[in-house]
Amino acid sequence: MSWAALRESGLYQWHGVNEALFLWLNHAQWPFKDTLAAAGTLVGDHRWFPVYLALALTIAWRKPQWIKPDRLLVFAWSYLLSWLVIAQLKPLMDFPRPLLALGDSLVHVVGKPEFHHSFPSGHSTFVFLMLFSLAPGAAAPIRWGLIGLALWVAWSRIAAGAHFPADVLGGALLGIGCVMVITALLHAVCPREDIRPDLTDD
Repeated sequence: MSWAALRESGLYQWHGVNEALFLWLNHAQWPFKDTLAAAGTLVGDHRWFPVYLALALTIAWRKPQWIKPDRLLVFAWSYLLSWLVIAQLKPLMDFPRPLLALGDSLVHVVGKPEFHHSFPSGHSTFVFLMLFSLAPGAAAPIRWGLIGLALWVAWSRIAAGAHFPADVLGGALLGIGCVMVITALLHAVCPREDIRPDLTDD
């Protein structure tokens, strides 16, 4: 199956649900929606990785019971893996973003208009990667903060008109997949209990 055929198939279009859900979320109107969408897009940018890593390192150093230090290895290596995958996948698939696929009369855009490389959402990949990297074994406020951040950023990409829901879901699954691969590799190299992706840890 070609990339163009995949783009038109039910796997991506969800038999019309992908577009309908996008339009519903993108057109919804309530106070401060555009501000929240712009802010979510900003904080979920993968270019903040050094800042988030430095913050996580500081917390793990000062309060190791809040973030397990070994989870930082998972975060760093998973990010590098995701960066390599997305750098190849986005231009290869080259799915049109909502603005190109639906036209400016149907898409409410917040921020810079974007037209190409819609799948997968890099923002969603990054925040779900961060969630599944750092949340295992973390203190409850850290876990819930990461969950809230991931959901906020994922929603913001649709609300800002930058991605279809399928792009966001694909990005989230890619981020989780990268964490699982790196976790398995690290566990094989140096088996440790605190490198297991268990979000139920207290």
